[in-house]
Amino acid sequence: MKISYIYHSAFLAETTECYYLFDYYKGPLPPMNPAKPVFVLASHSHQDHYAPCVFDQLRQLGMQNITAVLSNDISRKLYPEICPVVRVIHSQEYTLPCHTHLQTLLSTDSGVAFLLSCPEGVLYHGGDLNDWNREDTPDQERRQMTGSYRASIRKLKGISIDAACLPLDPRLGDFYACGFLYFLKNVAVKKVYPMHYWNQPEIIDRFMSEYPEYSDLIVRP
Repeated sequence: MKISYIYHSAFLAETTECYYLFDYYKGPLPPMNPAKPVFVLASHSHQDHYAPCVFDQLRQLGMQNITAVLSNDISRKLYPEICPVVRVIHSQEYTLPCHTHLQTLLSTDSGVAFLLSCPEGVLYHGGDLNDWNREDTPDQERRQMTGSYRASIRKLKGISIDAACLPLDPRLGDFYACGFLYFLKNVAVKKVYPMHYWNQPEIIDRFMSEYPEYSDLIVRP
């Protein structure tokens, strides 16, 4: 499986059978093989995670076999007219073509996170599932947020994940790595792709400097 970072939280994973495009809203798409199917997965409705223009862009690249996999918080008014839509909710499992199995987790913000399994590996895309505490978050809200995040991540216990795309958001100040760290400490993962860092890749350098024991896992864009 080849994984390419596009922009913000968007990644393109390519296998011998198909493509999986996660949380695209802007940025140049790489050349793609029109003979392969492509699954467009959107974890939730936020404008930095889903843009319907992606379907026209894929058609311009010559892609014909397109399937949209959209969280149920995305308005049906924003559904594509050119391809079928699989509407997903949290805490469910789905069987897709190309020997693809999809599991969804409840997000701590909107929509879902994705755990995708195919013959070439297991890929996790967190969407906006994160420990979103900030320095000024009230104690009770902080406990609720952390508890909800950890409850979702615990569902990954015992699963070997080849690649994980995780939020590392500088807007959270000194709490920027709380969710990221909890995932690394509690989930068996081989490679981690930071995302959702708002054009501030230096936050990745900060993490690797503060937590060098995880540097070998991090894949920089």
